[in-house]
Amino acid sequence: MNPPRRIAVAGASGRMGRMLIEAVIASPDCVLVGALERPGSPALGQDAAAFLGQASGIVIADELGGGLAAADVLIDFTRPEATLEHVRACGERGVQLVIGTTGFDAAGKAAIAAAAERIAIVMSPNMSVGVNVVLKLIADAARALREGYDIEIIEAHHRHKVDAPSGTALKMGEVIADALGRELARCAVYGREGMTGERDPQTIGFATLRGGDIVGDHTVLFAGIGERIEISHKASSRATYAQGSLRAARFLATRQSGLYGMSDVLAVAAH
Repeated sequence: MNPPRRIAVAGASGRMGRMLIEAVIASPDCVLVGALERPGSPALGQDAAAFLGQASGIVIADELGGGLAAADVLIDFTRPEATLEHVRACGERGVQLVIGTTGFDAAGKAAIAAAAERIAIVMSPNMSVGVNVVLKLIADAARALREGYDIEIIEAHHRHKVDAPSGTALKMGEVIADALGRELARCAVYGREGMTGERDPQTIGFATLRGGDIVGDHTVLFAGIGERIEISHKASSRATYAQGSLRAARFLATRQSGLYGMSDVLAVAAH
């Protein structure tokens, strides 16, 4: 029997961090060994499982060395600047990473790719199994509907999300553009206002909605003449992201280095 995966969680007092901690504690093959928060967080010093009415024995800390000391892998759904600091610390300590953070610029992505030469990393804008199946479906649909269909990507998230479009929506755009032999940077339209003129059939449009407590809704619309096809995924709980993250952490147990996506974890080809 393989030893349990020793997991540390970044952003431990946030919505996603708490869902991850609950999933790790409930998992028979994972154990919580670290819980990290930003300096000054009111959660510092608290037991990581206090919100569950339990005592895990793991205290939420802001010191990376202590928080990562016993970890095999850090799961990080925070913000780009924090994640990049965690990437540096994990690279120095040989700790693997599961990254669900979105909103990285080109330099941030390059830093993560460089770290993956030393440690194994799974990075995905969406850890949901269902979303990664949808990526396969929309690639197939894009190839079949390449002529005569306009493509729009609509996403909705809670009011607290700070980046737009979502990382998942951008990934959908990249998958579709790749399937069509286009570059997303050249064909993406991120907003429309005023006299825009007729729609360019070569573009891929994005629409972003923010409000309430929406966990995450994504729809790809293929609009033709006389018909339209919609491929949607709607998340009702962050639990789906947490379970996908644990699958990623298990996947890394047999990897020494490299940058992987959820298509590797799930063996689902995205294109």
